[in-house]
Amino acid sequence: MTPTFVEIADGVHVLRYPLLDVNVTLVVGDGAALLVDTLSTAAQARELVAAARAVTPHPWTIVNTHHHFDHCFGNPVAAGDPPAEIVAHEQTALLLRDGADAVRREAYEEMLPLDGALAAQLAGAPVLAPTRTVAQRCTLDVGGRRVELAHLGRGHTAGDLVAHVPDADVLIAGDLVEEGAPPAFRDSFPLQWPETVAALLRLTGPGTTIVPGHGAVVDETFVRAQHADLVTLEWLIRDGYGDRVPAERVAARAPFGTDTALPAVRRGYAELDGRT
Repeated sequence: MTPTFVEIADGVHVLRYPLLDVNVTLVVGDGAALLVDTLSTAAQARELVAAARAVTPHPWTIVNTHHHFDHCFGNPVAAGDPPAEIVAHEQTALLLRDGADAVRREAYEEMLPLDGALAAQLAGAPVLAPTRTVAQRCTLDVGGRRVELAHLGRGHTAGDLVAHVPDADVLIAGDLVEEGAPPAFRDSFPLQWPETVAALLRLTGPGTTIVPGHGAVVDETFVRAQHADLVTLEWLIRDGYGDRVPAERVAARAPFGTDTALPAVRRGYAELDGRT
């Protein structure tokens, strides 16, 4: 089935791509648009562009919420020729510009046990780095609509960026929020993630629609519940480190399940050791 965008608020559309259940958001203004994330491969990005063009003919700016392949390896196709402006946090831009080989290698290693064909594509994928960076906050004018970009702190990665569309009461959270699967901790900062999500929640209200990086759109209640689990995980890591408990034992008691939590505990221990 060809993926399509679904309108979730006035002029705000979400495409939920089946592979990896990843979300792309399209914000349409008067004569301009904003595309948030670009999927994993050139082939996926071509499907994405076709779906977006079924919604709007307007030129777009691209935002990458972070540097992971499933959110930005579609940049070369989605940006077009001449390429559209691509906006991301400065740490994301650095990784995609100077660390592209490492990002490709990590993508390949992550996907190889799950999907060998996709892993092979990722290993040789061209990477188009962002052309404009955000340190903390900036505001984009998308055809007369204000879209506020914010780096609220480190969490899923060092360079997470959220996009807030105030006139539609929509917040695009990237992988700071996950639905349908647990958060991913491979590149995370689990001791800082809870405060970052707390800052995200300060941008929301009871009626806010929140687009997670993966899965169905959610509301404030869902994010508060996930925040509570992240807080529990943080304090289990701090207590376990203080009591010199092996990471495996802490992970067995943590939210999200042992296999998911173990990388978080190891990352948290490394941070407390001063190794990250």
